[in-house]
Amino acid sequence: MIESPTCDVVVVGAGMVGAACAWYAARAGLDVTVVDRGPVAGGTTGAGEGNLLVSDKEPGPELELALLSGRLWSGLAEDLGRAVEYEPKGGVVVATTGALSGLEAFAAGQRAAGVEAVSVPADRLHDLEPHLAPGLAGAVHYPQDAQVMPALAAAHLLRASGARLLTGRTVTGVLRGPDGAVRGVRTDRGDLHAPAVVNAAGPWGGEVAALAGVRLPVLPRRGYVLVTEPLPRRVRHKVYAADYVADVASDSADLQTSPVVEGTAAGPVLIGASRERVGFDRSVSLPALRALAAGATRLFPFLAGVRAMRTYAGFRPYLPDHLPAIGPDPRVPGLLHACGHEGAGIGLSTGTGHLIAQALCGERPALDLTPFRPDRFAEEAA
Repeated sequence: MIESPTCDVVVVGAGMVGAACAWYAARAGLDVTVVDRGPVAGGTTGAGEGNLLVSDKEPGPELELALLSGRLWSGLAEDLGRAVEYEPKGGVVVATTGALSGLEAFAAGQRAAGVEAVSVPADRLHDLEPHLAPGLAGAVHYPQDAQVMPALAAAHLLRASGARLLTGRTVTGVLRGPDGAVRGVRTDRGDLHAPAVVNAAGPWGGEVAALAGVRLPVLPRRGYVLVTEPLPRRVRHKVYAADYVADVASDSADLQTSPVVEGTAAGPVLIGASRERVGFDRSVSLPALRALAAGATRLFPFLAGVRAMRTYAGFRPYLPDHLPAIGPDPRVPGLLHACGHEGAGIGLSTGTGHLIAQALCGERPALDLTPFRPDRFAEEAA
């Protein structure tokens, strides 16, 4: 006998993506339960910078998702903006002489895809960022880039969704009926019955998929952020070097760093970005932190005299083709995935949640989900 449903859908993961899935599913009239073995935003979300970016995405499915998400974030900001520290600050991507032509070509492709990208000559750079280092060849300004405080955003969106929130519960299995379809999840504190389960477990999305008997090759990609002492606003935008885009798209498992610097509403400056695949190792890497500090001071020399107050590491959920898995899994009826966004999960969360809610309700999706199909890796060797 099939147990009575606890709800319409169980979302596994109380980070930003899970919160967005809960929000849009609840708005569609579904009864939602969110379950997480830790606290709200206790994983990747709590270790993120909160970037909502179009500037680092080449034309294609991810950029389309970013543009959709940006429009949705703008709508949410009307209600939640101050509470989640939403700041439409814009981004500035700077280049040395050798990298400027590549940056301009990249921006031209983005403009054709609907991105607002404004070329900035070297003699106008300090109008945007007065404290930038001299000698840079130029930049591109992206007014659509924005930022939120990610843990606040996840918490407020979950609260506003009205979803049932169960933290401190570990999902140990995915319940399936005789026909193979999802019937809910098993946790260490009892079963939750539902005809749909959304895997929004971030870097642990592969483990949740495995509980349902399917393969999703999500790997953790470690990154560090340096946090300075609180300062008067001296960095106005998210500012990064043009080589950051290449690092994001790299398949290398080795340590890579490229300077990314931004101020926050609370005062501290956030400094990134590093990437390396070392599993779930949280140990501190002094070479990574030194590289971050050196890169930041090359962009903003005044930072050499500023104290770094702390650092934290997070694990970005990485898939081999750098696209997230979004939508129904045809291998297990009732299982949907919303993970693998790597470092873009905060920015892409709203579009992802909207698409998941449409799939749950049988509606035509706002974007073609084919590039995000969860089973696109099925034929690869495990």
